[in-house]
Order: sequence, then C-alpha cells, then structure tokens
Amino acid sequence: MLQLRPNCECCDRDLPPAAQAFICTFECTFCTDCTNRRFAGVCPNCGGELVRRPVRPAAALERFPASTERVTKPHAGCKAG
Repeated sequence: MLQLRPNCECCDRDLPPAAQAFICTFECTFCTDCTNRRFAGVCPNCGGELVRRPVRPAAALERFPASTERVTKPHAGCKAG
C-alpha cells in the first residue's frame, strides 16, 4: 500500500493526506514548490519522474491512516521551513 508521508523530503513542509504532493516509484515525497522549482519534476534520489500523489478517500484513511514518520533528506538548494 502506498505510504502517504506527512512532509516534503526537501523543505520539510507539512503535506496532509489531501494536500497536493509529488512522489516517485520509491515513494520519495515532495511538495509542489520543490518538485517544480528545484527538481523540474525529476526525483533527486533516483532520477525517476515525480508524479502527483493520489488522494486516499477519507473513509479509507480511517482504516488505513497516513504515515506519521517524517523523512527529510535535504538536497542542494533545499531550505527547511
């Protein structure tokens, strides 16, 4: 099952389950700003395409909640905050 990570891996911005976020096939997760401005749609970890993360329906979130584990791996040009 897709892990819905709670934050942008680059800038650590909160990304609630319904927020627009981008992921690669390894589930690296980034906010829209980092995806477009810093990485031009390419994952800085694996070089794969960053695509829009699907939104899990509210009823499914009750049974299968989003992850609470924050993953942060600042890359060149990333600033926390």
